[in-house]
Amino acid sequence: MEPITINITILKPIQKVWDYFYNPKHIVKWNFTTPNWHCPKAVIDFREGGTFDYRLEYKDKSFGYDFSGQIVEIRDLDYVKSILSDGRTIEVYFKKIDETTTEVIEVFEPEEQYSREMQRTGYYAILDRFHKYVENN
Repeated sequence: MEPITINITILKPIQKVWDYFYNPKHIVKWNFTTPNWHCPKAVIDFREGGTFDYRLEYKDKSFGYDFSGQIVEIRDLDYVKSILSDGRTIEVYFKKIDETTTEVIEVFEPEEQYSREMQRTGYYAILDRFHKYVENN
C-alpha cells in the first residue's frame, strides 16, 4: 500500500524538536490525538536496534492500545526509521529550515483496517499537538 506522508513546520531549532520528539518525559505530554486521550506511558531505548513502547488510551480507560516497535536507523538530527510491531515502517525526517525553524516529515505505511484519510487525520493531529507542545515549552 502506498505510504502516507504528513509534515509540519515548527518555529523552534532542530535540536529542541529532535529532543522533544524522542524523550519519554516529553512524549507523554503530546502523543495523542484529542484531549479525551492521553499517553500514560512512553518507554524508548533510543539507539539503532533499540525498541519503543508508547501506551495511548482514552482518559476514562475504556479503550487503548500500544504503539511499539524497533528503531532500525538513526541519522542524528536528520532521520529515524522504525519498524512497528505489526511490521509496518515509519520514517521521520527533520529538516532545518533556518536557526529557529524545523520541518518534521513523517512517512508511514497505513494499516488496512482504517481508511487512509482517517489515518492521515490521526497522525496529523498528533503531529500538530507535538508542534504546539514544542512551541509552547
